[in-house]
Amino acid sequence: MMIKYNDKWMQVAINEAKLASNFSEVPVGAALIDIKSDKLISKSGNNIIRKSHPLAHAEIEVINKAVRRLKRKNLSDTAVYVTLEPCAMCAAAISEARIAKIYFGAYDIKKGSIENGIRIFSQNSYFRPEIYGGILETDCSKILKDFFHKLRNHQ
Repeated sequence: MMIKYNDKWMQVAINEAKLASNFSEVPVGAALIDIKSDKLISKSGNNIIRKSHPLAHAEIEVINKAVRRLKRKNLSDTAVYVTLEPCAMCAAAISEARIAKIYFGAYDIKKGSIENGIRIFSQNSYFRPEIYGGILETDCSKILKDFFHKLRNHQ
């Protein structure tokens, strides 16, 4: 099966992850794209430290920006590109926003909830987007590995 995605949007998410890293945030980035026009709606990295808010994950940030910008809660004509497999909170938010597609890079064995952990979209009570994992996985994983390696060596 041929997966239709655009590397440039994952690259936007990767750039957001790198920017987040500059602020000592866990380097996760996301980009929300209009499927029909193939245009960027919003982008963000993690903002948990900068906002002192535990819910300021990259996925939540792009959803918040998009609903404010578009003035609607239903994002069914969008796709989210995220550098790391979403956690349960972010997966549930993606479902609630009715985002049509998720493209993620690195798999998250510990907190991921799509291919790992609780596999939230296997629950019949959640809207299930199309899911594509492992997009530019090596690049996405390297950012995280480098960040945590540097963190461990500077403590």
